[in-house]
Amino acid sequence: MTEYKKIVPSIDPDSAPYWEGAKNQKLMIQRCRKTGQTFLYSRQLVPGVDDRQVEWIEASGAGVVYSYTVARRPAGAAFEQDCPYVIASITLAEGARIMTNIVTDDVDAVKIGMPVTVFFDKVSEDLTIPKFRPA
Repeated sequence: MTEYKKIVPSIDPDSAPYWEGAKNQKLMIQRCRKTGQTFLYSRQLVPGVDDRQVEWIEASGAGVVYSYTVARRPAGAAFEQDCPYVIASITLAEGARIMTNIVTDDVDAVKIGMPVTVFFDKVSEDLTIPKFRPA
């Protein structure tokens, strides 16, 4: 495995279940036990309410493109080989949204509402990043 030169996430106790799930090929999101609301980024309180009834669940990995942009210029030297690449907000089947990359050979074919599915990019022994591709 080549050395990973991009910025790596800071894994803290709140986000550790997400990253541990990714290492195990699972897309983990959070859900409110009371309302069923799903969400991601990881946090201790349910968004919009002062409630700590939060649990981690495995998402299906299916979703649709909510919004996206195509980066045609690299965001630094580490991204030069990736250009052009898609940065997207995906609405998962469970309702949560996730910021990610859509990996495709045809960046111009990406559209809002397009179905996508997760895959797991193991970039180092310690880090696996969930990314998406057209379904």
